[in-house]
This record gives sequence, C-alpha cells and structure tokens, in this order.
Amino acid sequence: MAPVPYRVVAKRAETAETVTLTLAPVGAAIPEPEPGQFTMMYAFGIGEVPISVSRTRPVLEQTIRAVGAVTGALCRAEAGQVIGLRGPFGTGWGVDEARGRDLVLAAGGIGLAPLRPAILRALARRDDYGRVAVLIGARTPGDLLFEDELETWRARGAQVEVTVDRPAPGWTGHVGLITALAGSADVDPSRAAAYVCGPEIMMRLTAQALAGLGTHPGRIRVSLERSMRCGIGWCGHCQLGPLLICRDGPVVPYESAVPLMAVKEL
Repeated sequence: MAPVPYRVVAKRAETAETVTLTLAPVGAAIPEPEPGQFTMMYAFGIGEVPISVSRTRPVLEQTIRAVGAVTGALCRAEAGQVIGLRGPFGTGWGVDEARGRDLVLAAGGIGLAPLRPAILRALARRDDYGRVAVLIGARTPGDLLFEDELETWRARGAQVEVTVDRPAPGWTGHVGLITALAGSADVDPSRAAAYVCGPEIMMRLTAQALAGLGTHPGRIRVSLERSMRCGIGWCGHCQLGPLLICRDGPVVPYESAVPLMAVKEL
C-alpha cells in the first residue's frame, strides 16, 4: 500500500517537543479514521512511523512527539509541505457502542491525542451519552496537550480534571498521579464505559482504580503500543502474545490486556 500524499495546511505547537499537524489530501483521501485508529505517517526520504489520529473531522489532525528521526522530521514539517499517509489501521475505541452510558476518558501524557477524537465525538453527540468525565495527567503543566480546548470541553458538558506530577509556579490544580482522579469522576461506575490511554503502568493502575470503583472490567478499554511497521499484520513485528497490535489493537479490552502489559518489547 503506497502512501497517499497529504499537504500540511497548519501546524500548532502543543509542547516543546510535540506538534499537531492539520492535513488535507493532495488528491484522493484515505478513509475517515475511527476514534482510536492510527495511520502510518511517511516523511519522504526518511521513513514512516505509526501515529494515532488526534482529530477526524472536520479536518484530519495528527499529534506527533519528536522522539526519533522520522517523528523529528514530521515535527519540523511546515505548512505547504507534503507527507504521506497509509491507513487508517487498527481498532478504535468503540465510542458509538457506549451510547446511553456514562463515559470516563483517562489520558496520561501523549495519550490524550488518541483519546481526543473520542472526546470530540461524544461531545458532538452529547445527548447520546450520560455524564462525560475526562481525566488528564501530565508530567508538568508545560506538558499538557490541547490546553486551550479544555474550557471548551467543559462548556460542552464534560467534567475535565487535570493533574501534574511536578507543578510549576502558579499552578493551582491537582498534583499527583492520575489514579487519584478516578474517584473524582462524576459518573455512575455501574453504567460507565472507560477508555484509558498512556504509559502502560498508568493504564494498568488507572484501569484497576476504575474497576475497583465499580466499572465493569469488560467495559474498560486500553490502547497498547508496540513497534509497528507494516500496519496490516503481515510482518509480525508488533506481535504481543496472541495479538498483532497493528491489526488486533491498538485498542483492546482491559481484560485481554492484563496478562500482556507485563510483556517487554523485543
């Protein structure tokens, strides 16, 4: 599958090392991704890397943290530059399946990017859901993604709680682990669905906390991350136990993920 050319139409710095690119197809477009899916983003002449979609409509956006050669090149892309996309790939959050339920969306660090489309979908169809709680954890206030959108989410009916590990001068919000926010979610755990994305230890502990409060483990989903290369399950590089993460994930039921989260990547 050849990369489909997309033009960068806007670039926004989220943090010192993270940017969001707004993309438009040069010609034909890829199918619209579901919240939670990813694409393989191609920096011409350098390589490609899997990146979760951070907005699906009315424009396509992808949020990238510079951690290597390809992500660094993508983060340096400017408006007008052409990159390539393959996809979308993988499983989504299944937010449409949770209609009628309360929602808890818990994100650690860059994990807010894959959850953002689910948040926007739920808020765009607000009457389809009960209470919506968004729990966000970051290392410092300067590491928060989409900070300028949080008040808009609140105004549209979401409870948004933020905590940081290391506060900066003037910070008046929560300090500590995101697991401490689980009990503050103003939802009925017995009828809630939960989506959790972030570092694996954060997902494991947050899912445990939500389950301990009464959310059925079968209604908790997490997003697993392993090195993905082909995006279609052929190369086997992202195999984790019985799963090929690019095909069977990245979003999986928490119950299925529990025995896999302790498996180190080769």
